[in-house]
Amino acid sequence: MDQQNTRMVPAVERATRILDYVARNRSHPTLSELSRELQLAKSTTHTLCQTLVELNLLIRRSDQTYQLGPHLMRWSNAFARQSDVATEFSSIWDTETEMPGATITLTVFDGSDVIYIAARNSEVSHSLVDFRAGMRLPAAFTATGKSFLSYMNDFEVKRLYEDGLPEPRTKHSVQSVEQLLGELSEIRKRGYSIDNQQVAEGIVCFGASVLDSRNTPIAGVAVSLLIEDVTEESRNRIIETIKRIASRLSVRMGADLDFQR
Repeated sequence: MDQQNTRMVPAVERATRILDYVARNRSHPTLSELSRELQLAKSTTHTLCQTLVELNLLIRRSDQTYQLGPHLMRWSNAFARQSDVATEFSSIWDTETEMPGATITLTVFDGSDVIYIAARNSEVSHSLVDFRAGMRLPAAFTATGKSFLSYMNDFEVKRLYEDGLPEPRTKHSVQSVEQLLGELSEIRKRGYSIDNQQVAEGIVCFGASVLDSRNTPIAGVAVSLLIEDVTEESRNRIIETIKRIASRLSVRMGADLDFQR
């Protein structure tokens, strides 16, 4: 790539770093803290902060600390209006050609189910399970559903399934809430979910959540393949691909992946 195309305007880059720091900080930083933590000259930090205050991008509080300003809400609201996770999903998937024979799906969470809002079925997996827009499946059995549930704490999951889990779809479907909680604990550790023949015999799915600007899940993406086609090598490639797709979608939806749970 031409270096000229990647050159940034220093003042804009520094101002962005200030806004990012204020956004991520749990307390309100002072001018001295911003200067020290961002390794900027105090005079430069003062000029930038003064400009950001004038533009209502920052507010200078009575104790001389800083918080985010109201102008950012205009951008936030506009971003929300202009963002469409299904459209972004399609544009990203069009560039992903590393998984021939795989089906990829996009779902949203509804009650204790997931609803499929987009699907790219392969001819192979399509013969065993027909993922289609509008399809509804129990979250406890699906890869994307398990990923959604992993963002809940154990109490919330138990409350959701206080009457027990849905009727199993296969002999591999999770059988109890306690077993499900064990699966969710593993998902939180490794960063992706697995449906190992819990929805359909012979199909394994790998999933991950798409996060919004509050770092909460708004959708789930999953890749489904015939279990006999998944080798150790392809498994690792599939997992990295689905995590990459979820991360790219999350960034496009405004998530801050450097500030995770």
